[in-house]
Amino acid sequence: MATNNRIFISFAVEDSRYRDFLVGHARNEKSPFSFVDMSVKEPWDSQWKTNCRTKIKGCDGMIALVGKNTAKASGALWEVQCAKEEGVPVRGVYIDSDNKPSLLPAEFQGVRVVDWTWANIAAFTNAL
Repeated sequence: MATNNRIFISFAVEDSRYRDFLVGHARNEKSPFSFVDMSVKEPWDSQWKTNCRTKIKGCDGMIALVGKNTAKASGALWEVQCAKEEGVPVRGVYIDSDNKPSLLPAEFQGVRVVDWTWANIAAFTNAL
């Protein structure tokens, strides 16, 4: 197990509070992972995608936060597809297990999506 895995967090901008919550988990001194956050802070252009792809390729894995906003989040969907293309392991994590989207976007084909629990997140990161 790597003691400090680099994890890219993909999320819909409307769900940024869940990303903040996940980052809070990572700050726990017993956490076996760190995060790289490439939130969209500038308009989408080819340079952003190039920089984002470089960040994703440098990570050990990606956690894609999945909620009702995910299907409309073109940036987050691009990030998931990019990680798959680059061979970076992706784990989807439902942000609300009681209010899951009825269908997952095509970009999540072949991606395991689990409920948000510390055990599920740690199992993914520990397996990297």
